[in-house]
Amino acid sequence: MPDRPDLLPAGPRRQRCGWARNELAAAYHDAEWGVPLHDDRRLFEFVVLEGMQAGLSWDTILKKRPAFRAAFADFDPERMARFGARDVARLLGDAGIIRNRQKIEAAVGNARAFLAVQAECGGFAPYAWRFVDGRPLVNRWRSLREVPATSTVSDAWSKDLRGRGFKFVGSTIVYAHMQATGMVNDHLVACFRHRTVGR
Repeated sequence: MPDRPDLLPAGPRRQRCGWARNELAAAYHDAEWGVPLHDDRRLFEFVVLEGMQAGLSWDTILKKRPAFRAAFADFDPERMARFGARDVARLLGDAGIIRNRQKIEAAVGNARAFLAVQAECGGFAPYAWRFVDGRPLVNRWRSLREVPATSTVSDAWSKDLRGRGFKFVGSTIVYAHMQATGMVNDHLVACFRHRTVGR
């Protein structure tokens, strides 16, 4: 992203990370991105959405998020785990979402794998957060060029997820999930959200 500014105006004497270039992305950046998340339903939403993003922009996913919620039973993993061939066909005909058979079938399969993790670990959140010892990893990047696409933690978690039957969970996707759900704080140090996301 060398052609993008590292920081954008976010009001009087405030700046935000330069990737939040439009109103929808800015609202997401300011309210959600990097906030430590421990709610299983919302964590599952990000598992699905990050997988859907593969090869696409996050702006595309944000625009389609309401349609995804409607199409995927408000990201209820129990309901999604029961989706069958008719549901897949319905989803493939839904112009509001990403109509990719592999991704749709992966989302359904991931719901089943998610439920298995919940049963084994007493919830998905305890399972996820153990990869960072229960606390966000706080980075101090000064430029977007410094922010990595993967880490040793995302490598390890990706491997574990794949071993549990999850799909579309490569290390890059997993790292994006960690950023979104606050397992890692990758707001730039000059961004007004860097200090506040963990509060």
